[in-house]
Amino acid sequence: MTQLADSVVLITGAASGIGRLMAHKAAERGARLVLWDRDGPGLERVRAEVAARGRNAHCHTVDLTDREAIKAAAHRVLAEVGAVRILIDNAGVVTGKTLTEASDAEIVRTFQVNALAPIWTTRAFLPRMIAAGDGHVVTIASAGGIAGTARLVDYCASKFAAFGFDEALRLELRRTGMPVRTTIVCPFYVRTGMFDGVATRHPWLLPILEPDEVAERVLGAIERDHARLIMPWFVHATFVARLLPVAAFDWLNDLFGISRSMDGFRGRR
Repeated sequence: MTQLADSVVLITGAASGIGRLMAHKAAERGARLVLWDRDGPGLERVRAEVAARGRNAHCHTVDLTDREAIKAAAHRVLAEVGAVRILIDNAGVVTGKTLTEASDAEIVRTFQVNALAPIWTTRAFLPRMIAAGDGHVVTIASAGGIAGTARLVDYCASKFAAFGFDEALRLELRRTGMPVRTTIVCPFYVRTGMFDGVATRHPWLLPILEPDEVAERVLGAIERDHARLIMPWFVHATFVARLLPVAAFDWLNDLFGISRSMDGFRGRR
């Protein structure tokens, strides 16, 4: 069981959404918080909220598209706070455009934040976890990292990469006998500004998830050392559906309205 109390917990994308909620809930559990985001004023608001509950948070404004900025911030954390026991790679971006509509810069940024940043942060903190004989790397991916959909080509590709990163890292750590655990989190759409405007055809099977519930379940999965958290349960059906012919898989995608779920997308404005 991974204990959050007195553990150094670093959360990326902590200024808003489920990152902010996880910061609050980890603080309630007695964690020593390190919060990263590119939104400096947003981080200060979260710091004040946490402080009002009697907990402290070390906040760093970090551009996760900048590998050198990640290295510098990680060095500062290790020097000022110490080894990170629980790393939650939560930051993410979405364009919500078709492949031909998205600009080169937007596609590159999607991969820098969603796929590469978890690799750079893990490389920065993993050696100290190994040396300490304990650690937990958490990657917030997406149901879009299990099944693709229209208007999310670059996003799904980056989340497929995040899913593969966690899986390969878990097996590598197991193969080498390193005492570090991993957790991959794959939620369906979450009701935050990031996916404002998305819709679901069958909310009883594929509901738009509530941020507070997602944050609580992520921390619960960490505490119970669960290797995988997929929400809602119906998303597990994707693994079975992949055994079908491609035409049947695509028909099921249409049946459940997945490829039209982004038609009303507005995103964070």
